[in-house]
Amino acid sequence: MLRKIIFTLSLAVWWILWAPVHLLALPSRWLARELMVVDAGGVLWLLRVVAGIKYKIHGTQTKGIIASKHMSILEIAILMVHIQGAFFIMKRELMWIPIYGWTVWRMRMLPVNRRAGATNMAALATAVKKRTDAGMTLIIFPEGTRTVPRTPVKLKRGLLFLAENLKLPIQPVGADTGLYWPKKGPMKPGTANIWFEPVLPHDASPEEIAAAIGRHSA
Repeated sequence: MLRKIIFTLSLAVWWILWAPVHLLALPSRWLARELMVVDAGGVLWLLRVVAGIKYKIHGTQTKGIIASKHMSILEIAILMVHIQGAFFIMKRELMWIPIYGWTVWRMRMLPVNRRAGATNMAALATAVKKRTDAGMTLIIFPEGTRTVPRTPVKLKRGLLFLAENLKLPIQPVGADTGLYWPKKGPMKPGTANIWFEPVLPHDASPEEIAAAIGRHSA
């Protein structure tokens, strides 16, 4: 637990130091994105130096929607650094965070208001299409929230709706990041893994997608 406390304090200092830089970069969408990628890379460096957590990527990103296992902030940082032009669908409240929230809005991340009930999926699909047509890559966590290790993959409807309506293939991504930087509990040194699985067609079944995401995931 001491390792996690030290890392959390280090991360807080890191983000405080970066906040003015992100603020200055807000007028430029390109610069805001580039600096956020550098910032995410710095988080991965802190993890390695302070917490003893490294990572390894298996397979290669190819095309389509990235449908990733989500157990930690760790896979967010890894995917942000390694996937060019990435954008996420995220809780609207995250964009209210001063400076950092404004930066992710500037990067064209997509907010959803979960408290308002069912998401307007047609409007969301239109917004996703604008970004993918511009060459951006959607990263979605189809389980909807962070999960703990050894939890079966249970998909929400958003991924299936977007893939089917936009005719976008799906690339499942597995992870065991929750073993090293969990949502709750102590951090553990070691090498976290990200697995890019073979691409599935847009009309793949929920069972096929879940099996691919969970094939190597912890």
